[in-house]
Amino acid sequence: MSPDREAPAGGAGAAPSGDLALALGGGGARAAYQVGVLRALARRRPDLRVPLLTGVSAGAINAVGLAHHPGGFAEAVERLRSLWLALDTERVFRTDLASLAWIALRWLTSLATGRSRLAPPPQGLVDTSPLRRFLEEALDCRDGRLGGVEENLRSGRLRALAITTTHYGTGRSITWVRGAGIEPWRRPHREAVHGPIGLEHVLASAAIPVVFPAVRLGREWHGDGGIRQIAPLSPALHLGAARILTVSTRAAFPAANPDAREAEAYPAPAQIAGVLLNAVFLDMLDFDVMNLNRISALVSAGPGHEGLRPVRALVLRPSRDLAAVAAEHAWRLPRALRFLLHGLGTDERRSADLLSMILFEPPFIRRLIELGESDTEEKAGDYDAFLDA
Repeated sequence: MSPDREAPAGGAGAAPSGDLALALGGGGARAAYQVGVLRALARRRPDLRVPLLTGVSAGAINAVGLAHHPGGFAEAVERLRSLWLALDTERVFRTDLASLAWIALRWLTSLATGRSRLAPPPQGLVDTSPLRRFLEEALDCRDGRLGGVEENLRSGRLRALAITTTHYGTGRSITWVRGAGIEPWRRPHREAVHGPIGLEHVLASAAIPVVFPAVRLGREWHGDGGIRQIAPLSPALHLGAARILTVSTRAAFPAANPDAREAEAYPAPAQIAGVLLNAVFLDMLDFDVMNLNRISALVSAGPGHEGLRPVRALVLRPSRDLAAVAAEHAWRLPRALRFLLHGLGTDERRSADLLSMILFEPPFIRRLIELGESDTEEKAGDYDAFLDA
């Protein structure tokens, strides 16, 4: 694992000294790696207090899983691990041939008829109703309300929770905030909305663009929060964090294509989709950390920076390219889904980024959790110093 430790960086507003935020980003099935990181942290610090939680996409599931649990940090992480280990692809979206064929037919009919009203409009490439049922049962929220979050806010164990979605009508990044004493914010293309956070917000934040159907929040349609989230650490800063711990699901130096002749071939659709999804879920985090470094340098240069406060950030990331790990487990996908993905080129090693985000098979999930644990244990000194600061 390659951790990136940042010097103090600037952020607007005042915050209680030492408030720790956990910022969890997206990446579909890759977010299982975050659970491994958290488990290693919990093993050394079972009573770690994380009063500020932010999540986007699959990271929203992890953030809510921690915020909703009534127990301590170690217990919440173990429950989250159990949730992930109980997953398989068919509990996330339907993979039977009838469902996949029906959705494909709707897309073809819509294209052939110019989106005629006679044809049912397609909504995503897969049916994610199994994921809704799974989370309702796992989080015990069949009415959609996350009572555990409200209870932890009342008890003071949790100070604030923020989940980000993308408003498809305006293209704006919307951060849904639950917590007291949080100043609202509005920036170009992004804003905060205060109010209760329910299961629908989590499902909307995790709705991978095009692949998963959008989710209606009120009268508006929302999708994956990573699409327009140009500043992934911004919600944590606005919540008042003095320290931000974040977990990337992308290695610092992804594995290079070992076959130069393959690189000359025309890119498969899955390869192009993987590049786009990496840009949505992963690239902006590194860019945001770089901005924190720049502000840190300005703040450290001397006076004249009123309105800024010191913020420290620690980024933990995989030691291996998770797409390469996914390529080793591709054969575990259900047969009908594997057949369709084969046509997109996911069988090619250079096209495994898309595969790594939708491969919710238990052996792959278990491998990512194990990798997150081992990576984090190797760098105990780095996060010990950060958490003890």
